[in-house]
Amino acid sequence: MFSMSPIGTVRSAYADTADIPKGLGAAHEAEGVLELLPEFEPGLADIEGFSHLYVLWVFDRVSGYDLTAMPPSDNRPHGVFATRSPRRPNPIGLTVVRLLRRDGCRLHVHGIDMLDGTPILDIKPYLSSIPDDELRRGWLAEAEARARGS
Repeated sequence: MFSMSPIGTVRSAYADTADIPKGLGAAHEAEGVLELLPEFEPGLADIEGFSHLYVLWVFDRVSGYDLTAMPPSDNRPHGVFATRSPRRPNPIGLTVVRLLRRDGCRLHVHGIDMLDGTPILDIKPYLSSIPDDELRRGWLAEAEARARGS
């Protein structure tokens, strides 16, 4: 067993999951703040050099899990590990945000898709060496094609 403690909290305009854009074409354009606890401020040294960040967080308002999920972007069930469903065996969320600026322990970001008060587990710089032509989008690409009528 292991345990984790939050390093901070998300500040966003989203009070309810229904407010967060979901499904095909959902754009995460909201700005918010990743507010770290003061003791973690030294860990933010040099973060301003990165344009985007991975944010690992907890689905803290979900209980239980399902091994299949019906995502809003498809009318077919999929394995939970092939979706972004919050009802997971370990309720961990992952979001990529654009870093706008740092103000002490506060990171102002664009692309928030988390509820206000969500616990943050970790922040890492976004790095990818995978060429676009090698990326595959699995069932999501098929659902997008069906939605376009292709």
